[in-house]
Amino acid sequence: MTRICDIVLSAIAIAVLLPVLLPIMILLKLTGEHYVFYMQPRVGKHGKQFPLLKFATMLKDSPNLPGGLYTSENDPRMLPMGKFLRKTKINELPQLLNILAGDMSIIGYRPTVKEHFSHYPKEARKKLWSSRPGLSGIGSIVFRNEEEMLQRAESEGIDKDVFHRDVITPYKAELECWYVKHRNIFMYFKMIELTIDAVLHPDSREWKKLKGIPEVPKELEGYL
Repeated sequence: MTRICDIVLSAIAIAVLLPVLLPIMILLKLTGEHYVFYMQPRVGKHGKQFPLLKFATMLKDSPNLPGGLYTSENDPRMLPMGKFLRKTKINELPQLLNILAGDMSIIGYRPTVKEHFSHYPKEARKKLWSSRPGLSGIGSIVFRNEEEMLQRAESEGIDKDVFHRDVITPYKAELECWYVKHRNIFMYFKMIELTIDAVLHPDSREWKKLKGIPEVPKELEGYL
């Protein structure tokens, strides 16, 4: 049922958003490094990697430049339109094509690079492998401002690599596994509702009202 919803909703979204997507594609082609899409291998269902699509927001060689896989708010590697596209999450919209191709669902765990996925506990990885990753999901909703969180941790003298690996990742894995355990068509549409709420009201904490949601660890209380 959710696969049918994925196909129908993503096709409708592409058709409705096309008047917005086309000008962005033209502007990206005319600015920065003159490329429109960025593809990065991400871990998907059964642990297989697939090319995740995004609008280009960073220099092509950004993973090999200072900063690596982490991005800061005023990252010097950012392309002219990059900050706006990332802030509004418009850069994620090309993943509607990943959904149509069957690599992703509209709702699921957020696909990560292999390096970051390997930091998830082994049992969490096994549970997540049974389903498709998503354009959005409980992990994406809760950690919508992950870049800002990492910047804040760094400003407080905390190593952001350690903070991401030892604090953010374990809780994110717990959240993603919670969704996999409770997924059904009702929860699918509930997550879509919460995603829209998070986009329109960035400070919203409606997700905390979900029944049985894993408790926020003490290390993250001041951030979430």
